[in-house]
Amino acid sequence: MAPVTPSDQTLAARRDRRAFSRLMTATQDELHRLVARYVGDAEEAMDLVQETYVAAWLAIGRYDPDRPFGAWLRVIALNKCRDWSRRRRVRRMVRGVMGLDEPAAMTIGDPAAGPDDQTHDRIMLRRVQIALDRLPDTQKAPLLLAALEHRPHDEIADILGLTPKAVELRIARARRTLAGLLKSDGGLD
Repeated sequence: MAPVTPSDQTLAARRDRRAFSRLMTATQDELHRLVARYVGDAEEAMDLVQETYVAAWLAIGRYDPDRPFGAWLRVIALNKCRDWSRRRRVRRMVRGVMGLDEPAAMTIGDPAAGPDDQTHDRIMLRRVQIALDRLPDTQKAPLLLAALEHRPHDEIADILGLTPKAVELRIARARRTLAGLLKSDGGLD
């Protein structure tokens, strides 16, 4: 991530478009990686990152420039990811009610589909993503921030509004849940 200066944070909080633009440039790659890992789709992640920046700009008056901009932005991004996950669950439920949950229907438009051209690594990656999708949000967010973003527990606690001990416990639960999901052959496809 490019360095975020305190003056940019202060100016952005005062609705300075140039400062906000510099902060966007400084945070966009890291934010996209986090969101893409959360949702498992790079294109969806780009849309969600854009939604995050729009929401951040609209809420900039509530931003405290004494706190790290990146942490504040990640909270917004995680909320956007949670909203996306809820919408996705609703779509799945609707497809199930309509009888569209057959394996062939689930692969329509899915670039990772088609077992004939899958490699072992892609299959495993897909299984991990499916297992991640099944994690409760209270476990998924801390796990992604720790394991994939390499954030320290105290920073994760600050982002999620938890104590570092609660973060540690949620990560441990997430790892146990994920391991259990990956061990069971059924239910992940």
